[in-house]
Amino acid sequence: MVGTTEGLNNNLYLNGAVQVTNGSLEEKVDELRRLLGKTDGDPLRIVGVGAGAWGSVFVAMLQDAYGSLREKVQIRIWRRAGRSVDRATAEHLFEVINSREDVLRRLIRRCAYLKYVEARLGDRILYADEILKDGFCLNMIDTPLCPLKVVTNLQEAVWDADIVINGLPSTETRVVFEEIQRYWKERITVPVIISLAKGIEAELLPEPRIITPTQMINRATGVPIDNILYLGGPNIASEIYNKEYANARICGAEKWRKALARFLRQPHFIVWDNGDLVTHEVMGGLKNVYAIGAGMVAALTNESATSKSVYFAHCTSEMIFITHLLAEEPEKLAGPLLADTYVTLLKGRNAWYGQKLAKGELSLDMGDSIKGKGMIQGVSAVKAFYELLSQSRLNVLNPTENKHVAPVELCPILKTLHKILILRELSCEGILQALRDETMNDPRERIEIAQTHAFYRPSLLGQ
Repeated sequence: MVGTTEGLNNNLYLNGAVQVTNGSLEEKVDELRRLLGKTDGDPLRIVGVGAGAWGSVFVAMLQDAYGSLREKVQIRIWRRAGRSVDRATAEHLFEVINSREDVLRRLIRRCAYLKYVEARLGDRILYADEILKDGFCLNMIDTPLCPLKVVTNLQEAVWDADIVINGLPSTETRVVFEEIQRYWKERITVPVIISLAKGIEAELLPEPRIITPTQMINRATGVPIDNILYLGGPNIASEIYNKEYANARICGAEKWRKALARFLRQPHFIVWDNGDLVTHEVMGGLKNVYAIGAGMVAALTNESATSKSVYFAHCTSEMIFITHLLAEEPEKLAGPLLADTYVTLLKGRNAWYGQKLAKGELSLDMGDSIKGKGMIQGVSAVKAFYELLSQSRLNVLNPTENKHVAPVELCPILKTLHKILILRELSCEGILQALRDETMNDPRERIEIAQTHAFYRPSLLGQ
């Protein structure tokens, strides 16, 4: 039963964390092994592709939970080789290591401590794949992970994988999985893929529609969509690894999602399951759009609670309007979407990016892949949602003006973010000007429009 403490009486408590005993773990592994048709002596092979913060944490959580079952499970992660760690980051990493006695002792036992001393002094260069083996993600230096088996050759990593975890940004998913397909041409069995990516692309012809990472993977590899799932939720990677209580949903075909939900569930990380794959995936991308604007408002108003609440009212009304375009039963998405939006506004990288832009500490010319943070998915999502919702073929009735308009005309925050981030016609202050515009309608009216008109456009999700 979801959310229960099933099996807690048999748990061991180590360092204050709850560890489930091997018997319960083996049952979860054996269930997946049976579904995948694994024979005795043939381990379940799980591979993470991409080593950003969430991708690394996800694989590290699996390693922590199942790493002791070496005969039944093999867990590894792929990341590109060659990414060097700059001197300032190496110095900070050294401070992190020395502040954690458990990490310090572990590195000394592994004869790995000296290289961090040398890197701090500038006597050697560290590489991202090298430190990941010791449990350090370049995008999350302050949160040491467990040591990971890292593979830098993509073919070696994925060719025999049973379960692939997509930890890549949505902007990189297609090209990497097109390469992976070359290594799967001779496969007899079909792998299961769990995508963590939150982002979308716009496809305008022959009909305007959203392309999600699971659909990109399906097109790139030919793996049936029933074997591709999406996992998302209101989660901050570092907090989850530090065992802050969290929950998530795994969405996709029932055959896989039920067993995977049980396999991924831990006492501090509750995983529910849902059959609505694409809609949940799109909602994961939508909240990143408005998180950037939230960060801008916070920075420009010196964290004014009043200004942030005004922005929140307007941005949530736009998200509600957009969900009515995308979903036949949008009310089912309200809770998950608001929860994911809330945590992203509080501490997500997209809100952080908006703050840094507004403060002048980052510029748009630096791109949307930021050192120490990774890819800022909201930028490409702003472009994609704007392009889709500006199509005249999707026109809806604006009752206040009694005329048909493109849906984006009812989304002034989205329009403003597009002018700031994509067209670069406005500075970040433009987001405040939009909020203070005397012609801005009460957000309640936009919600009423969405709820009282049949705006549902199933073609946007390819339905």
